[in-house]
Amino acid sequence: MWNENNNKLSRTFIFKDFSEAFAFMTRVALLAEVHGHHPDWSNTWNKVHIDLSTHDAGNTVTEKDKKLAREIDDLLK
Repeated sequence: MWNENNNKLSRTFIFKDFSEAFAFMTRVALLAEVHGHHPDWSNTWNKVHIDLSTHDAGNTVTEKDKKLAREIDDLLK
């Protein structure tokens, strides 16, 4: 579930191993390119942490972030 705090949407995803986490990051990267909206993220072994905010809107959460969050969630279905 995404949490909204400090003007960003955040979520940590946990996978079976590094390969699954990296594959997920690749899919998110391609999705972000389509949207022209890129996450701040980090990866440690099987965990991927993503923060979304709209930089050109003063680093606040906008509908652009919410839409990307929904589409990232859809990658896991």
